[in-house]
Amino acid sequence: MNIKDKIMIIEDETSIMRFMTNVLGSAGYQVIQAESGKEALAMMVSHCPDLIILDLGLPDMDGMDVLASLRKWSGIPVIVVSARTQESDKVKAFDAGADDYITKPFGTRELLARIRTSLRHARAADANSEIAREGTYRVKDLVIDYDRHRVTIRGKDAGLTLIEFRIVALLGRFAGKVLTYDFIMKELWGPKSGSDNQILRVNMSNIRKKIEVDHTHPEYLFTEVGVGYRIASEGD
Repeated sequence: MNIKDKIMIIEDETSIMRFMTNVLGSAGYQVIQAESGKEALAMMVSHCPDLIILDLGLPDMDGMDVLASLRKWSGIPVIVVSARTQESDKVKAFDAGADDYITKPFGTRELLARIRTSLRHARAADANSEIAREGTYRVKDLVIDYDRHRVTIRGKDAGLTLIEFRIVALLGRFAGKVLTYDFIMKELWGPKSGSDNQILRVNMSNIRKKIEVDHTHPEYLFTEVGVGYRIASEGD
């Protein structure tokens, strides 16, 4: 007997709820519906969904508050769906712990692809205990050695500087997740680093030249334009 992945949809628009429920049901997922933030928070603990699709414009509370409450106790992958298209809204969502962000309107194939990717990333992160056990992170031909402060690519030392290693090491600890520019800057340059991320962009450009075969078509280090960076996981 195949166990279906359980997906919670938090959405107050009846037509969109019906659309997503039909799409996910036809794709073989078990669907749980919640039409408000409070209802969703009450249902999460008892239903334990594998993934949550979260609308930000809920009738009783902002979806960002739902996300913040969830992240206090759970790492369940969350895909935000919203009519808010500003990069600042995406940045806030990723900073709050969202795994992905889809703007309305969206199509069936895009929705299903984002769900599959988020589930793969979540399971790859759960399965990858190498950092805790061995002090390493491996994906394809890239190895981050946290104990030796070294990154190897295709069996050779990548020759990263200290700050370049710290950037890659930070991304590796959150493999598969988008880390915003602001988060990386504060983690590596301190809380007073400011909003100018030019130094980060320069370092990322240098890292890509050392790691990627073709840095214009990256295999390991990806940019979410206007938001931040993520490193590849086994789900990619």
